Amino acid sequence: MARFIGCRPKSLPSARIITAAQRAVTINPANSPSGQRLNGLGLAPTQLKLAIATEKYWGKKGTRLTVGFLEHAAPALAKKIIQHLNAWGKSANILFRASQTDPQVRIAFRDHPPSDAGFWSYVGTDILEIAPHEPTMNLEGFTVNTPDKEFHRVVRHEAGHTLGFEHEHMRRQIVARIDRAKAIAFYRRDQGWDEQAVDAQVLTPLEDSSIMGTPNADETSIMCYDIPGEITLDGKPIVGGNDINATDFAFAGLKYPKPKKKPKGKKPKPKKPKGKSAKGTNRKKKSG
Repeated sequence: MARFIGCRPKSLPSARIITAAQRAVTINPANSPSGQRLNGLGLAPTQLKLAIATEKYWGKKGTRLTVGFLEHAAPALAKKIIQHLNAWGKSANILFRASQTDPQVRIAFRDHPPSDAGFWSYVGTDILEIAPHEPTMNLEGFTVNTPDKEFHRVVRHEAGHTLGFEHEHMRRQIVARIDRAKAIAFYRRDQGWDEQAVDAQVLTPLEDSSIMGTPNADETSIMCYDIPGEITLDGKPIVGGNDINATDFAFAGLKYPKPKKKPKGKKPKPKKPKGKSAKGTNRKKKSG
């Protein structure tokens, strides 16, 4: 079986979490913890807990993010990656554009060390906390020859994280269907993950309000992993998503609504000047 490379959203060092949360709220006040997220923090939440519960969206006005590559990327590869990052723009007011000057999204293709390898991205506004010489996204081994389906599955998924979207398969609704012991054994055998990695990747639920914001979990979301039936309690697989689906597009449009187009109306007819005939002049009658 070919090695499946899953995604793991990068987390900031604990020393930066509070500062990052303050920046996220400055950029988009709606990121402040509220409702379900706030209720889950207890009666006296610490500053760190409040920071962890802060969302990382860029705001209702949309976002324009510059993209650069920390390692050589053939022009055709760079162009293709940016095209797939922009797939979310079908419904959302977002744009990723190439830049060689202080790019906000910095992409690498690293396969070592283990902490840098694989597919990952920092989430939303957290990318602004990363040093300019460090990547905010990694696409291990991507080349122009990488199958198109991987551009759809991976690049669009990581773009979702950069826009602030969390993993859909981390909903309590989905995590509750997984057999813990079977999951740990499966991913240790199939991926070489230890128990801590399986916990972080598959078994630790996030608050539903931080994910897709829909009443029910979306098992075909681009932000959801494919989970085999052999590790679920009911034996039924969680299909996972290989591309942005209708729910994803709708949620992206909700978080980053496109400006409404002004309806095209008919131009009003010019009013006739007062005191003039239909031909525009008043002719005097000749006398005699």
